[in-house]
Amino acid sequence: MTSVREGAGDLRRLPAVVAPGERGALRIADRVVAKIAAQAAREAVAPLAKEAAAPQATVVVHHDTVRVRVHLELDYPSDIGARCAAVRRHVVERVGALVGMEVPEVAVQVERLHPAHPQGTAQGRTR
Repeated sequence: MTSVREGAGDLRRLPAVVAPGERGALRIADRVVAKIAAQAAREAVAPLAKEAAAPQATVVVHHDTVRVRVHLELDYPSDIGARCAAVRRHVVERVGALVGMEVPEVAVQVERLHPAHPQGTAQGRTR
């Protein structure tokens, strides 16, 4: 019976303090980083045209840096350059804040432009 009491005393001891470098590491999967980047791009271009597909992202993670490629569809006419710049800024900000990695490069590829006016409606000059 004395061994039971000795074992119970072991439970009351405080755990040893482990140095931060020896605690382990946190690894975030590449697909999770890609989903975060795609969501950030979606936030930056909202609202999308009805027929536009949601932005997709691919990433390359190397240590603490992430290179992102975003594929998206935009409405037309719009300032495409300004919207792409807004996507870049927002992706860098959100990925950096949520994942804690540096984002030195965000390549935005516009896959398709959707006209703002539905097809079949006359606009501009007609002959």
